[in-house]
Amino acid sequence: MAGKATATQNKRRQALIWTVIIGITVGACVIGAITGDSDTDVPAPAADERSGTVPILRAAADSQGICYGWQLVDTYDPVSVGSNLGDGTAVADAPGCSRWIEVYANVIYTSSSSESNDSASIRVKGSDDIEFSDLAAIESGLGRFGLDEDAFVDDPGWAVTRAATMLPLLATERGLADPAATPTAEPATPAAPLPDAGSDFWRDRWILLLATVGLFLLAALFVTVGVRQRRRQLRGRVPAQRAGAGAAGRTREKA
Repeated sequence: MAGKATATQNKRRQALIWTVIIGITVGACVIGAITGDSDTDVPAPAADERSGTVPILRAAADSQGICYGWQLVDTYDPVSVGSNLGDGTAVADAPGCSRWIEVYANVIYTSSSSESNDSASIRVKGSDDIEFSDLAAIESGLGRFGLDEDAFVDDPGWAVTRAATMLPLLATERGLADPAATPTAEPATPAAPLPDAGSDFWRDRWILLLATVGLFLLAALFVTVGVRQRRRQLRGRVPAQRAGAGAAGRTREKA
């Protein structure tokens, strides 16, 4: 009977141990899934980045006759799209854009537990009338401005909008369009006349002037201190002389 009880207790202990081990393993997996780096979503460009890019593309399109845009994709899901016609408007489908160029970026983020690295694929697309060689040259030209794969992985939103603003310049280099017109500034209001600059004599010798004034002030200070000390010395001598004179008079009288 004692042997059976001991065997039963051993089985219960083993079952309890396995239960604890399984529980710890499952708990660790759950905690790792909750606290792990599972955010692999590609961020869209900031609002100011999109709103600042559209006017630049609009001015270039009006000047060159080519529509420009951008498209950011997270694997297969669109993240951001825009063009000279506005934020959210794809340049390829925009009415009145028979000739267009677009930067297309596909960014893929992986979790920290994955062995694969984050990656980005950048392409420059265009309408059918633009040669593939020109699009390839524009695509490679983005690297001169630091808009390579690393830039798109680090900050996809900034990189894709920045690349879109480079398209008009690169298109001009390929001879696809004339240089985009620079915006003209409004005439400036005439500035108020400057005050008289004064004499060059004092402007060139102001250090010497300050030094001279300082010396005069220092000399005046020394003279003042000397006069006060002299007066104090004189005041101390007069009583002594008077006392000596009285003593001499009294001596003469006694004689």
